[in-house]
Amino acid sequence: MFIGLSAGYIGSLIVLKRMALVGDALSHVALPGLALGILFNFNPFLGAFAFLFVSAVLTWYIERTAKLPAESIVGVLFVTALAIGILTIPEEGLLEALFGDISKITTVGAVLTILTSVAVMYIMKITYNKLVLAVISEELAVSKGINVTLVNLVYLLLVSIVVAIGVSVVGTLLIGALVVIPAVAAKIISPNLSRYAFLSSIFGLVSATAGVISASYTNLPAGPLAIFSGLTLFLGCLAAKKFVLK
Repeated sequence: MFIGLSAGYIGSLIVLKRMALVGDALSHVALPGLALGILFNFNPFLGAFAFLFVSAVLTWYIERTAKLPAESIVGVLFVTALAIGILTIPEEGLLEALFGDISKITTVGAVLTILTSVAVMYIMKITYNKLVLAVISEELAVSKGINVTLVNLVYLLLVSIVVAIGVSVVGTLLIGALVVIPAVAAKIISPNLSRYAFLSSIFGLVSATAGVISASYTNLPAGPLAIFSGLTLFLGCLAAKKFVLK
């Protein structure tokens, strides 16, 4: 599943930036957009992305102007969006919005997901080192000619895109975990940054794929199964670090 690949790659920077809770909270901002898609019978991805895009831009702007931490801003947006979403989403669509339903994905939707994931990973690849340098030291990044404000905005938009395409598979409650857990697992056993980014992507791919395959055999939702797969990888990496990679 390409969404797992891109989610793991994006997640590697979320963990480095100590924004794990921000990534989880941002995923809930998609709920009002999903509600509008269900109510007015259009692609929920478009509604989810619209709300995530606006939230990402607002977070970036308020962080720059008010000098507030990103997690504080996203926290305010999160509870506001969650309240709006719960009030507006039809009851019959609530479970699908919260936990996803991969059976509802069309061929066109699958192709769109693949193309979008590839585009996200390409943009991430060409901006990754700039983002890492900005994490280490914004002053150093500026001295190297990097527009830190712009790359941070691009990164927030990439996170928004990944979350928007991921909610159809694992839902708004679990997409944050699909972004964070593979990256945390990879960080445990990675000896350097390049290996960390690579393993984060692979672990995301394995988690999503295992969830979908398990769902086809068990008739259970793919989203929770993907998260359990990621958790298994996390526990395996902990064990490897303790007993093998000493």
